[in-house]
Amino acid sequence: MAGLAQSGSNPDVELLYDINGLAKDAPSWFDRIMEFVGEYGLLLAMVLLVVWCWWSVRRRGGEEAASSVAALVWAPLAAGIAVLVNVPIRGFVERPRPFFSHEGLDVLVSGKTDFSFVSDHATITMAMGVGLFVAHRKFGLAGIGLALLEGFLRVYMGVHYPTDVIGGFALGTAVALLLSPLAMALLTPVMKAVERSPRAGRLIRRRSSAGGQETLIPDTRTEPAGSEERDLAA
Repeated sequence: MAGLAQSGSNPDVELLYDINGLAKDAPSWFDRIMEFVGEYGLLLAMVLLVVWCWWSVRRRGGEEAASSVAALVWAPLAAGIAVLVNVPIRGFVERPRPFFSHEGLDVLVSGKTDFSFVSDHATITMAMGVGLFVAHRKFGLAGIGLALLEGFLRVYMGVHYPTDVIGGFALGTAVALLLSPLAMALLTPVMKAVERSPRAGRLIRRRSSAGGQETLIPDTRTEPAGSEERDLAA
């Protein structure tokens, strides 16, 4: 398996040179920005997106708040599990980084000596993006978009083959979706218990201040017919 995509005549390597060639043609200051974004920036952006989604779900409240927060908790957990699953995959495939096998690449990040398949960055971001999609469609689409950009930048930086990225996308998606029913079954009751807590409940739903005391914002329900007349009669 170590000889995977070693030949420079296959589409995987050709696409590697095409995408990485953009870095060779770009000014050095732009490459430095892409180096930071691809190595750290998009991971940070994904975390901030999860926090933003949690804040939105918390403010909206409603009966589905606990299950939505449970899905948000699952997103980073899915990313962590996917990276653990990748450990034996990397050891089995033993694919060297592309710059060890192919000359002329513009490598933006030094010190990468571990195996290349599959990409941890692509795995993490896609697992979190798909996990976000389970919780909230719009935020999830934004997260998947960030994951796709992360995958492109890993090839642009010269540290991964395109198939390393595709493999990471597949692994992150599989873990996030296949284990989602089990994760939701375990996490949703926990989040509902937190929601009922006088103090920790504010992590699930926003509280309103009434008479100097904080209470969870109740769900809006339709009053039974005739309730207004009974109040007036009283």
